[in-house]
Order: sequence, then structure tokens, then C-alpha cells
Amino acid sequence: MSQLQPMHALLQTARKVGASDLHLKADSQPFFRVNGRLMPGGAAALSLSDLNSFLAASIPQALQVDWQQNRQIDYSYYVPELGRYRVNAFYQRGQLSAVLRVVHAQPPSFESLNLDGSVLAELCAQKAGIILLCGATGSGKSSTLAAMLQHINQNYDYHIVTLEDPIEYSHSDQRCIINQREIGLDCPSFSAGMRAALRQDPDVLLIGEMRDAFTFETALRAAETGHLVLATLHAANATQAVQRLFEFFPDQTAMLQRQVASTLLATITQRLVPAREGEGRYPASEYFVVEALGRKTLLEGKFDQIEQIIELNSEGSSQSFNQDLLRLVEAKLITTDQALSHSPNPQELKLQLQGIFLTQRGIIH
Repeated sequence: MSQLQPMHALLQTARKVGASDLHLKADSQPFFRVNGRLMPGGAAALSLSDLNSFLAASIPQALQVDWQQNRQIDYSYYVPELGRYRVNAFYQRGQLSAVLRVVHAQPPSFESLNLDGSVLAELCAQKAGIILLCGATGSGKSSTLAAMLQHINQNYDYHIVTLEDPIEYSHSDQRCIINQREIGLDCPSFSAGMRAALRQDPDVLLIGEMRDAFTFETALRAAETGHLVLATLHAANATQAVQRLFEFFPDQTAMLQRQVASTLLATITQRLVPAREGEGRYPASEYFVVEALGRKTLLEGKFDQIEQIIELNSEGSSQSFNQDLLRLVEAKLITTDQALSHSPNPQELKLQLQGIFLTQRGIIH
């Protein structure tokens, strides 16, 4: 335990200062990411020996060969008095480095994340279909997914199977039975886990990341056969998310348009915006909830019209980034300058902040 003390002291400090991540390089000063910004840890450099000792003790035995062969690894690390962390260890220029994501003990709620619980609860109530959580790394996708699972766990009698790399939030059975499978420990890959999951009588499937054609194809099949599928996808907005799906099968466009139109329930894309007072960050969310017009657009492959559909549906479930940024400004949670800097269309947001709304940006055929 003494060999791990320097590392554990850093983990304790990370929670104390409210860091989301801890950045480590052997024989270099540690850094914390707090409210989206990197700051020096003010501690002595972690030695190569200390970092080696931590990795030797924390990497699961089943992943040791993978670590030695690939020289990079993802896994979760848990200490009762320090909590859970998602670890990515790797080599750079032949030297050890690692980044540890701080994971909170309890799955969050919609309210604690300042998310629109009404829209998310409505999506969680669906029996079948695909919901995609999108955004860049560190945009809060995992936290939103955890909140959605927590809502389902509290309100429905389901069997939930998750495939995660690695597991971040631990869920306890409430009304649901939840089986969380970690890639590399409980199953070899997302595709293998998906293949097995359909034989495990699930009601809800959570896929930590949509990475390959087989995983997406299996997710489509699961949605078509009456399962609710939640997954993350790296995309900057709804249009890009839909286009990314079609990149998995570039030669099957017509068939895929029919499948996506019939199974996609929504894309939810997030960006984290610094809070007005500099403490914490708030998610700004774009919701593309696929209703009649959206389904027709997907079926016809007119993906360039998705943004217009979202903008014109301000009174429905869909909302644009600007609409949510406006809400955050009016609630005095973020500043106008921060809203404009995170807006995909700052000129339009300026008009909205002045009370001028473009109710129709063009005719959708």
C-alpha cells in the first residue's frame, strides 16, 4: 500500500479540487483539469517507479498481456475510500503517461446535470429504437447515459445489459436487473458482447461506443426486434451523427435509409459550457427527436435538412444548440460571451438574445 500512497494522494487531491481528470507523465509535474482547464497540481513529480507501481497494481490481470503487447490500455480503478476512476495508460516518446477520469460514486440525475428531464424521460419510455449520445470526448456523454439508465432503473421493470470500455458508473439493481459488462474483462469486444447480448433476454442495451459496422448492424437488428438501444457516437451535431452511421455501410444507402428512418429515435449532442461564476460547467444540448418530418427526411436521405427541422421544431421535443444556450443565458447560468463562443451559429444567437427569432429559414420539401 505504501508504494501506492503517492498516487492515492493525487487522487484524493483531484476530488478535493473538483477535477474531472488527472494527467500524469513519469517524472513530470501532475496536472488537473478543473472546469475544463488544465492547472498544475502543485505536487512533486510522480516518479517512474511510482507510476509503474500504480499500473502494476491497478491493471487487471486479464489485461496485463494486452498492456504489454499494445502499450496502451483502458480500464477502471476502484478504491473504497477514494472512489472509481477511468484510466487510460500509454507510452509517449518511450515514457509512461496516464490520464485518470474521476467518476462520481452515484449515477447522476437529470436535475443534477441540468438536463431537460422531460425530453429524456420521454425517450427512456420508448420500448424500442436507437438513441445516440453524441459529442466530443469530455462533453458529458457518459454522465447523461448514466442518468438515463438511472431513470429507467427507477421507473421500469427491465433487464438492462451494458457494454462499456471501461465501466465508469456502477448501477445497483432497483426496479431493473442490470448486468454491466466491461470490454476486455467480461467480453473480448463490443461486437462479441453485442452478439451475446441478444441471447441474454435484454429490454435495454447500452453500448459504450458505436465503433464498427458489426456493432451498428447488431444495434439496428436489436432495435428492429423490440429493444431500446442507447449508444455514444463521436459527432458534432445531429447531421454529422446521421452521416457517420451511413459511413459504416457506404454501399447500402437505400436499405440503410429505411432502417435508420424506422429505428432512430433521437440524437442528443452535448457541449460543456463554463458556468457564469467559473465554478463547474453546464451542458448545452441539441436534441433531434425523430418524428414524422424527420423520419421522412431520413428515408429520403436529405440529411442537409436536419438542421432546419430542429430549428423549426422549437415548440416540440427537438431543440437546437442556440435554443439551449439562450435558456442557459436567461437562467443566468452562463454568460453571453460564453454562449456566443460555444454557438455553432453565433450571429443567429445574437439575434435571439435580442428577441429576434427566425421562424422559417427555408422551405423543406
